[in-house]
Amino acid sequence: MMINVADFILLFLIFLRISSTVVVAPFFGNRGIPVTVKLFISLVISYIIYLTIDRNLIPPIEANWTLFVFAIKEVIVGLTIGFMVQLVFYAVNYAGTLIGFDMMLSMAEVFNPYEDIQSNIIGEMLYYGAIIIFILINGHHYLIQSLNYSFKAISIGSFAISESLHLFLIKMTASVFVLAVKIASPILISFFLVNIAEGIISRMIPQMQVFFVTQPLKLGLGIFILTLTIPLYIFLIKNLLKEYEKNLYILINTMGS
Repeated sequence: MMINVADFILLFLIFLRISSTVVVAPFFGNRGIPVTVKLFISLVISYIIYLTIDRNLIPPIEANWTLFVFAIKEVIVGLTIGFMVQLVFYAVNYAGTLIGFDMMLSMAEVFNPYEDIQSNIIGEMLYYGAIIIFILINGHHYLIQSLNYSFKAISIGSFAISESLHLFLIKMTASVFVLAVKIASPILISFFLVNIAEGIISRMIPQMQVFFVTQPLKLGLGIFILTLTIPLYIFLIKNLLKEYEKNLYILINTMGS
């Protein structure tokens, strides 16, 4: 059976975009998932898209230096799409780090198998909670749909970095810190009031070791507030994920313009 070289090159370029997204995307890119499983998922999605893509809109691709340029472009597109979805999870993890620092848990770190680093225990709890919400709202399905749409908005090899794309990525990346503060704001405000009370008590009773007295209070108060605000966090993270799903389509259209 003869294999059409042009079809093989097209499938290879589609596979590069899909696999690049899978490597960095939430849930799919987790280190707990074997590499062979990721490659199999990427290959299955690539073949399905290959069967549905309009090949008349794709210019002929020869196996020379042009193929190398096209391959680099497809990898960049895939990494950008995956990075866009991952921004919400970076914000959630950073918010947990801020909360853990105020709760005196900055030294209580656990191993993060996804990023291969030590991370704050509260950040890890919120991060995996966000992963569960991502799966429950079918975010992984939405990501696959976005990848399919990307081949309509950004044809093979047509990607080019523009000023609008550059500004959009800067805006979305900067929003990570804003989102982190919004997520951590209930705890931050509560502990800000506690710190003010600490200062007042230390001035009124200099002999009192305020730090040692308020440390267990902060831990208990933090756990209590986290327990009360779990429904709020679920609602907030769910809305953030849905908002970034819309932003993902804006990103794809920006890259294709």
